[in-house]
Amino acid sequence: MMKRLKIAAMAVAAVAVSGIAHAEDFKPAIVFDMGGKFDKSFNEAAYNGAEEFKKKSGIDYMEFEVTQVSQREQGVKRMARKGASIVVAMGFAQADAVKKAAKANPDTKFTIVDMVVDLPNVQSIVFKEHEGSFLVGMAAAMTSKTGKVGFVGGMDIPLIRKFALGYEEGAKYANPSAEVFQNMTGTTPAAWNDPTKGGELAKSQFDRGADVVYAAAGGTGIGVYQAAKDAGKFAIGVDSNQNYLHPGTMLTSMTKRVDVAVREAFESAKNGTWKAGIKVLGLKEGGVGYAIDEHNKGVLDKDIIAKLEQARADIIAGKIKVTDYMSK
Repeated sequence: MMKRLKIAAMAVAAVAVSGIAHAEDFKPAIVFDMGGKFDKSFNEAAYNGAEEFKKKSGIDYMEFEVTQVSQREQGVKRMARKGASIVVAMGFAQADAVKKAAKANPDTKFTIVDMVVDLPNVQSIVFKEHEGSFLVGMAAAMTSKTGKVGFVGGMDIPLIRKFALGYEEGAKYANPSAEVFQNMTGTTPAAWNDPTKGGELAKSQFDRGADVVYAAAGGTGIGVYQAAKDAGKFAIGVDSNQNYLHPGTMLTSMTKRVDVAVREAFESAKNGTWKAGIKVLGLKEGGVGYAIDEHNKGVLDKDIIAKLEQARADIIAGKIKVTDYMSK
């Protein structure tokens, strides 16, 4: 009996050691894009997903923060050179960097968020931002007292036009006579991190009669939310749940589960279920939505929430068609 117990104990120890070795061999990495990993929006959602993986698995990850356009390729290549098992690249602008690194490192897995790169060792994760934006557009129009709502985008690119069009369609679905003001912050990556300009654009829309403004602008949105608070108007956050930033004037946030995408990319690469190809996450998949929590409790009307939930179901069922700007 004692001999059998010793053998069993040795077997358990061997399995444990084997598991630890496997964990040590797995090296995940993430490359954050312009705006910084603490932008309270897109990059920070990615950071939160990476941190969730770390907490759950006990495995740390390598990281690189892009602060200049020229660093994108450098960052992705550096992670691959350091022996990363998987490199997650955040943002559409990293497509060329991922393409080059993936071709040069065929045995390394790459996941890119917000763009498609068609290579056998690349996983592309894209979202139906237009669906989530449609719902918050409805919320804006139904909350507005003036019938005028606004949108402040970051860099003027098709992806942000996708947010804007979904928002406008949602607003006009709820109120066909709604007026939607739209401004983009700029045409360079600096547009993602200019809260001063964001605040100025929001203020100009409030001056024109808007009383709800939706920001899809990364760190620039912080200025939009502050302007809404200062003016006693409403703002709508994006990507991460930003309701906590200014409770009482944050109507809601259009959530884009970048955190889940990053965490699942790491987890699937670790457990062997990672697959190259395209993953599309919309309302049906829980990839986008809107946030309700203690910070906007009582701000977003219960009757409005009921209508948003009906619209969510109708979009999933195909009864409501939301235009995807990228496929126009």
